[in-house]
Amino acid sequence: MTPGDRRYQDLLLRGYNRRFTGRPESVRLVGSTDQVVQAVNEAVAAKKRVTVRGGGHCLENFVDDPDISMVIDLSEMRSVYFDTDMNAFAVEGGAILSQVYRTLDFGWGVTIPGGSCPTVGVGGHITGGGYGVLSRQYGLVADNLYAVEVVVVNVYGKARAVIATSDAKDPNRDLWWAHAGGGGGNFGIVTRFWLRSPDATCTDPTKLLPSSPGAIMVSLLSWTWDQLDATDFTTIATNFATWHEQNSTPGGAANQLWAALVATRKGKGGLAISAQVDPTVPGTQQLLKDFAAAMTLNVGPAPTATTTGSLPWLYTTTTSASEVGDAFGIPSLLLRSKTKGAYHKKGYSPDQLRTAYKYLTSDDYSYAAGIMALFSFGGKVNSFTPTTTAVSHRDSVMLASFVNYWSDAGEEARQLQWIRELYRDVYANTGGVPVPNAVTDGTYVNWPDVDLADPAWNTSSAPWWTIYYKDNYARLQQIKAARDPLDIFHHSLSVRPQ
Repeated sequence: MTPGDRRYQDLLLRGYNRRFTGRPESVRLVGSTDQVVQAVNEAVAAKKRVTVRGGGHCLENFVDDPDISMVIDLSEMRSVYFDTDMNAFAVEGGAILSQVYRTLDFGWGVTIPGGSCPTVGVGGHITGGGYGVLSRQYGLVADNLYAVEVVVVNVYGKARAVIATSDAKDPNRDLWWAHAGGGGGNFGIVTRFWLRSPDATCTDPTKLLPSSPGAIMVSLLSWTWDQLDATDFTTIATNFATWHEQNSTPGGAANQLWAALVATRKGKGGLAISAQVDPTVPGTQQLLKDFAAAMTLNVGPAPTATTTGSLPWLYTTTTSASEVGDAFGIPSLLLRSKTKGAYHKKGYSPDQLRTAYKYLTSDDYSYAAGIMALFSFGGKVNSFTPTTTAVSHRDSVMLASFVNYWSDAGEEARQLQWIRELYRDVYANTGGVPVPNAVTDGTYVNWPDVDLADPAWNTSSAPWWTIYYKDNYARLQQIKAARDPLDIFHHSLSVRPQ
């Protein structure tokens, strides 16, 4: 589809963040791996810059970039099926998480430990690791990745499809390793994933991935900002971190619980802690109660507290996450955002939390769509070594997220300044970023942040590639040089050829 085709605009608007607008010469809507190979060959021969779009949830301008000439759109490649030859579940690169969850559950009663946003595409999600609410029990999606089919371009500019597996003797194993957490848009275009738990040895598909939860039960504690001063906020956030520091060991019973602390800027909400378990597992309902008690320890203001009954897992998982814009009254077609993240081995200091409280409640900034959130991490994720896959972050217990949303393009500078300064000041003692150390451990590659490559916002001695990949970056560079020697697939935070 070219700009003169009425369908072009619909494909162009599949991007998530309206801060960025591309105008490619064409969008190639592909239906097979062969068509991807053909499109890439055409782009390379014509010296046109090419990129791929899966689900469309990229947070930076890696796809919606004016320099992109051709976008290869995988959205019609979305089949999910059991592949008897590979003894694994095949998922095409254009599938979104809700499709994967539904097909795996209805077909075989299994699932993957992926994200909670149903419309996220598997392509970028899995290649960046793939974190979700079941990760404390079953690891990342990348930890359950057996093989990938990737369209790569050789030194002569010719594209071809390569299948790479985790098998020790596979000559293409390096390509599998790189796509198990090395990030999207770096080495080629993944047209198909094969998923199977790493410890699965049978041929029964109902036992090759984690069983779907029997149900969901959610506990919610919430406070309004007029209930909380800086001391209260600090105590609650410290309680949350302390619980995770004490309850995130691989194999621990507490890994059955996943929780989130979400602080929404004054004017639009307050502070909420939600936790969920599978109530059909013995002991988890008591775990939920004990967690709620730990969150309110030494907290004066009483929260509003509710606990759901037993909810169906698949329906709740694929429908409960509303679009972000709905929550803030921003039409999705106008949604603009900036996201930052951080892995934490330990919680924040009181000074850091007082800084966050100031940004979340100060009256000198009136906009109300900013968020600071903390999510459960650790557990099974930390049972793997930092080199098992390309995901090097294997000893954190929380994943932090800082986000701001707005709709008015004229507000861009002000909204970016707020989120950038919040993040910089929270991590002021380490150069404005969460450098790998005893407390923080870099950040999640699926939440790309170009500010990490900007010396105005990253004044630490850690370059952006260390913050995302740590010691795995050198190996990723070697694979990049071998598998994408012409650097066909690149963006502003892509792995650089060695």
